[in-house]
Amino acid sequence: MLIREPVQAGSFYAAPEASCRRDLEACVADGAHPLEGTVRGGIVPHAGWIYSGKVAGQVFATIAATAKPTTIVIFGAVHRARPRSGQAALFPSGRWETPIGPVQVDGRLAERILGQTNLIVEDVYAHEQEHSIEVQVPFVRHLLSESMILPIMVPPVLEAPDIGEAVARTIEAYQVDAVVVGSTDLTHYGPSYSFTPEGAGPEGLTWAKNVNDRRMIDLILALDSKPIVSESQLHQNACGAGAVAATMAAVRHLGADQATLLRHTTSHEVLGARGGSDAVGYAGIVFTSSGA
Repeated sequence: MLIREPVQAGSFYAAPEASCRRDLEACVADGAHPLEGTVRGGIVPHAGWIYSGKVAGQVFATIAATAKPTTIVIFGAVHRARPRSGQAALFPSGRWETPIGPVQVDGRLAERILGQTNLIVEDVYAHEQEHSIEVQVPFVRHLLSESMILPIMVPPVLEAPDIGEAVARTIEAYQVDAVVVGSTDLTHYGPSYSFTPEGAGPEGLTWAKNVNDRRMIDLILALDSKPIVSESQLHQNACGAGAVAATMAAVRHLGADQATLLRHTTSHEVLGARGGSDAVGYAGIVFTSSGA
């Protein structure tokens, strides 16, 4: 059996079981956001929980309050280049360990997806050090303990919507009870990120959140997946643009017709004066369909 160990535990989130459970409770303490319709998926950030955990936690709490899916497909960002960088990397079977217990991978759905498209390949090693999916898995274990996951890393390529469509077609064809979650942070602003088009100070940080982040958020809320990757390349406002585009295309195919912004903040707002001149944006968004 393939077993993916929690390599970022102790870094992005707590490794001891008791501490991890305590932090998860804090992250989901605000509870679910009231929504009408059927939840089809969401967008979550993937920074350390101290920065973005409450944003991710509210998305997962909202999903858990209205759905108990068999499988949660998690499209992740790609922070480290792989030889097959133009294709999505799927973790095909087994389980992912977390400090609070394992989560099973939906191997049957994985096998079916791999038979549907050459845009997605089996690549266990691509997931070895990547954190963008790992930091979401404890939320699944905590709130949706009966659900399986299907981890797929999606690079920022123009074919990303096609990757999401292929996954959604398979979910639909085999009538899998699934929701789709995409993992991304937004603008990385400040001297540490070599990105200061509006200066290294309060005005620049305000622009990063209220203008640059909002450009990406507004596209997501409009359910328009095609310009996502190009937008991120032009304005550096999403590190998981491929994951976002794939998620949006998938949920649209599965019937989503509305996107709701639950929360939008930055690391600078969370840290206050400790944030210095840098900031990373985080948004929590849920996709729903008005029909059954």
